[in-house]
Amino acid sequence: MVDLMKGFVSIIAGSKSDESVVNKTVDVLKEYEINHEVKYISAHREPEKLKEYVKNSESKIDVYICIAGLSAALPGVVASQTSRPVIGVPVHVKLDGLDALLSTMQMPSGVPVATVGIDNGKNAAHLAIRILKLKYTEMK
Repeated sequence: MVDLMKGFVSIIAGSKSDESVVNKTVDVLKEYEINHEVKYISAHREPEKLKEYVKNSESKIDVYICIAGLSAALPGVVASQTSRPVIGVPVHVKLDGLDALLSTMQMPSGVPVATVGIDNGKNAAHLAIRILKLKYTEMK
């Protein structure tokens, strides 16, 4: 059963190859019993599917965590389609992950993405929990 008093986090990864980072994120959310779901949707290969997912999930999602490597467009695309907080997790694929890190953090004005360290899904989950605590003050 979903406890709506604990919020809801959506984890979107651009590819199944990001699964190890997804798992680290999920582990923290499970530890704190935070409601969440995981989706694998590419911003480049499935832009319409991503747009539909964000549009249709908007009412239940409190925070999005977007995990992506290389050009790491996913967090910025999601942030451009929602008013909910978006946390970007850059993934080390090429260039030691610096390409993904810079892509994730260099968003245009009005399209904010909070960015954690390369492959640091754990910190993304911890940040999401802190954001949830602002809304769900009964969370400890």
